[in-house]
Amino acid sequence: MKKIYSYGKQTITQEDINEVIKILKGDWLTQGPTVELFEKALKDKFKCKYVSVVANGTAALHLTAIALGWNQNDIIITSPMTFVATANCILYVDSIPDFVDIDPVTYTIDVDLLETKLRKYRSENKRVRAVIAVDYAGHPCDWKSLRYLADKYAFELVNDNCHAMGAEINGDMTYAAKYADVVVMSFHPVKHITTGEGGAVLTNNEEVYKKINILRTHGIIKDENLLENNEGPWYYEMHYLGFNYRITDLQCALGISQLKRLDSYIGKRRMIAEYYNNVFCKDERIIIPHVSQNIKHAYHLYPLQIKFTDFKISKRDFFLKMKENNINLQVHYIPIHLQPFYRKNFGFREGDYPIAEKYYQREVSIPIYPELSELDLNYISEMILRTLNKMK
Repeated sequence: MKKIYSYGKQTITQEDINEVIKILKGDWLTQGPTVELFEKALKDKFKCKYVSVVANGTAALHLTAIALGWNQNDIIITSPMTFVATANCILYVDSIPDFVDIDPVTYTIDVDLLETKLRKYRSENKRVRAVIAVDYAGHPCDWKSLRYLADKYAFELVNDNCHAMGAEINGDMTYAAKYADVVVMSFHPVKHITTGEGGAVLTNNEEVYKKINILRTHGIIKDENLLENNEGPWYYEMHYLGFNYRITDLQCALGISQLKRLDSYIGKRRMIAEYYNNVFCKDERIIIPHVSQNIKHAYHLYPLQIKFTDFKISKRDFFLKMKENNINLQVHYIPIHLQPFYRKNFGFREGDYPIAEKYYQREVSIPIYPELSELDLNYISEMILRTLNKMK
């Protein structure tokens, strides 16, 4: 059977399997000691005070919104170029979503346009409660500028870091919790490390951390120092309307094992990106991802922009042709403001965020994951160019 390539794929080793088997043979499958061990490993790796691991990245976003106290009529800004979960968490707490267009070079939120929108809201006597900035594809935002704006305009700053675990700013992999009030991660199989499904909230804010730990387990408190009554060792109280957003020992054992190889996984992704860069940079009809001077990209995605009008082929036809050659591409993302739900309920229209819309028309996510060999990369890049050149 011929090999099939997808844009992303997990890498599971025998060591991973052995660690999960240990849990299966032990006493704890769900909320046992391995959960705390994974949290400690993440805390040590990314140098933050507090970590809560949860069911998935969406749960992490939702819990963040509640823990920060977002409410009805609060305005929360994010990027239109992200997965819908980033914006949906705003709606889960009845807040108001708004967007700021992306920078045409880095594809992250444009800080100049953000300040323009912040000034506009201020002139209308409205306050932006928070900004969720997305480290798109693995390239960090301009976090220094975002932190400056957060302090100047008094909003909460959330880093949707789901694409960028292992990225660096000025040689620092631990930048995320230094700039943002809360950092959200995902451990979906296509991400840098996986727990199957899973996510995490990183913060230096103890109150946020405590609230998330309660909310992820149905809003239940067992700490005898916080109970209103204490009828015995079995006793617990529900203080908040919470959720079952817990992660298991099984998943955390996999996460601990995977985290040990994060640096090598990131290194391999950067090598793959360099290979692609050398192939595609020669064609002016193709735009390769930019990497800012002080940045080390994490390459969750390798987003290639193809000027399809120059090749006389539609994106749809290109996808189908590549699939015929066992290469399954993806697009990241359809801009959120163009989704029917957001258009119908909030009045967003085509043309509202033209840079994101133009980017969407061109963007194609091509395979990038550690198991790809040089032969694989040669085949993938050759098929991309051959398919495009046949249609020029």
